[in-house]
Amino acid sequence: MSKSKRDHLLDVALNLFLREGFHATGIDRILKEAGVAKMTLYNHFKSKEELVLAVLAHRDETFRKWLIETTEVTTAPGVERLLGLFDSLGDWFAQDGFCGCMFINAAAEYLHQDDLPHKSARSHKLLIRDYVFEQCRAAKAKNPDELADQLMLLMEGAIVMAHVCNQPDAAQTGKRAATLLCAGLEGK
Repeated sequence: MSKSKRDHLLDVALNLFLREGFHATGIDRILKEAGVAKMTLYNHFKSKEELVLAVLAHRDETFRKWLIETTEVTTAPGVERLLGLFDSLGDWFAQDGFCGCMFINAAAEYLHQDDLPHKSARSHKLLIRDYVFEQCRAAKAKNPDELADQLMLLMEGAIVMAHVCNQPDAAQTGKRAATLLCAGLEGK
């Protein structure tokens, strides 16, 4: 079954935004890469910002689904799953075309807390944090909130180091630090 034009536009815009940035990627570039007319774009999205928000929503859904499925397929609940998050990140970093985190990039390009793309980035990070928190609870952490925050800092730091400093092993560095944080939890 072929993709709808809307889905095709989302995929093209997502790839361009990841590689080149949100502000640097103009509508004309998206139209050229997608091979569609301007009218087609505006039939689906009223503005570039609406397209950006749709891309972020799509990326959020697909990335969270991938991260959760990848981690849960390869690990058991508890500490193993908490540490497995870093293995999943390492797999992501090793993918051809890894360009960092679209949500970190969106927050950097849309600096104001009230910018809708910035809010979308914050929402994504909080949803990931919610998942990490649930895994901390499953691992019977004494303070799952604090551990979730600490693990998120390690995960986000690994993403930045992998992208900015070209350190694909940053996930394993984060995993070693997470191992120290998780020492003493049940199921270790």
